[in-house]
Amino acid sequence: MKKTLTILLCLLLASTAMAQDEQVQGFVHEQSKEADYIWPTDAQVLQKLDQWQDLKFGVLFHWGLYSVPGIVESWSICSEDVDWITRKEPLPYDEYKKWYFGLQDKLIPTQFNPEQWAQVMENTGMKYMIFTSKHHDGFCMYDSKYTDFSIAKGPFSSNPRSNVAKYVWDAFRAKNFMMGCYFSKPDWHTEWYWNPNYATANRHQNYQKERHPEWWQNYITFTQNQLDELMTDYGKFDILWLDGGWVTGKDIDLDGVLAKARKKQPGLIAVNRANHDNNENYQTPERGIPETQLNYPWESCLTLSWDWGWVPDAPYKSARWIINTLAEITAKGGCFLLGVGPTAEGIIEDREVAILEEAGKWIKANGEAIYSTRNAAIYHDGNTWFTANKDKKTLYAIYALPEQETLPATITWKGNIPTGKMTMLKGNKSVKYTVKGNIVTVTLPKGLPNEPIALKFTKK
Repeated sequence: MKKTLTILLCLLLASTAMAQDEQVQGFVHEQSKEADYIWPTDAQVLQKLDQWQDLKFGVLFHWGLYSVPGIVESWSICSEDVDWITRKEPLPYDEYKKWYFGLQDKLIPTQFNPEQWAQVMENTGMKYMIFTSKHHDGFCMYDSKYTDFSIAKGPFSSNPRSNVAKYVWDAFRAKNFMMGCYFSKPDWHTEWYWNPNYATANRHQNYQKERHPEWWQNYITFTQNQLDELMTDYGKFDILWLDGGWVTGKDIDLDGVLAKARKKQPGLIAVNRANHDNNENYQTPERGIPETQLNYPWESCLTLSWDWGWVPDAPYKSARWIINTLAEITAKGGCFLLGVGPTAEGIIEDREVAILEEAGKWIKANGEAIYSTRNAAIYHDGNTWFTANKDKKTLYAIYALPEQETLPATITWKGNIPTGKMTMLKGNKSVKYTVKGNIVTVTLPKGLPNEPIALKFTKK
């Protein structure tokens, strides 16, 4: 009887934890299959992808109306009955949507400091960035010519930096980041997607395209115009990161949009998320890491807290989590895009800065094992992840010290047999190792800080 009750209790706890996790995570774009990946044929796109794969670590900024109350981005105005879409105010749906859209009058980021953002991310070791020009709610963080639903048209319009996206991108260009523009294909504010004549039942357009072809064409034109102004008026871009995969590339003639954009932005990487087409130039598993190493371009997009945007009193993950996650993703052949949410006032809060810059100190000392590396044939054993220099002779072993554990005296792995000298990247200290059969045992120097370590050696 006790055994049965114990099993039932464990199942209940597991079910509760799963429900809580789903509520926290919300809708995600899952890992696409390897068979779905289509290699680009444009030589400039392939070259840009290779450059991007050298960078390994980037930041994704979600910043918008949702940052004012500190709630999930956009989704609370989507009328879908699922656990993770919760509402800040106990209002009937239409009133809630009116309240949410009314936040445009309250987003007044008087401390807006994109130079702080760029400095913090540079200190963290990030090399590329994606900024949300428009999320699903349709609110533009740039001065769009095609809508007044924009931060540049509200109470912040008198500020010299009211066209905030321009200044964010300029701040990161000044630090030589690879530049990315996030754009939501669905737009829940425009009447051509959610038409006021009908209820908004879910995330999709709320009418039959076949019955209202002129509405749908207006939406296509509106979307194409906004993408064109972003790719024309806001400087050099390397990545166009398109969210809202339920609107397909065919829906908006993305082939045509990109052909036009690449005349101004040669080699532009398109990330048409979860569409499994020729414009998903790299895949984007969300809130998760693929189980195995992959040999084509991909990126895990994960959050520093449980949300993409800023929320009050967020339970931030640790610097060690950032380091260990970066090691795993790099060893599996991907890039790590970390979601960071600026406050409604326009800064990265101190708690985030402390965590990010702590991780950055480790990355600065051990970055040779991360940047410009490629897949090692044997890439993982226990807590140790392996990456390879492009010469394929030099290998790196990153021991991802688990949270709350102490650095051991020795590290052991199978395969990747070294020859000659082995050193720690931090401090360039030599370490002793032994090889017995297929087993390598590394003896670590005494007195090391309790943190992950990275080793460099030549493969036998």
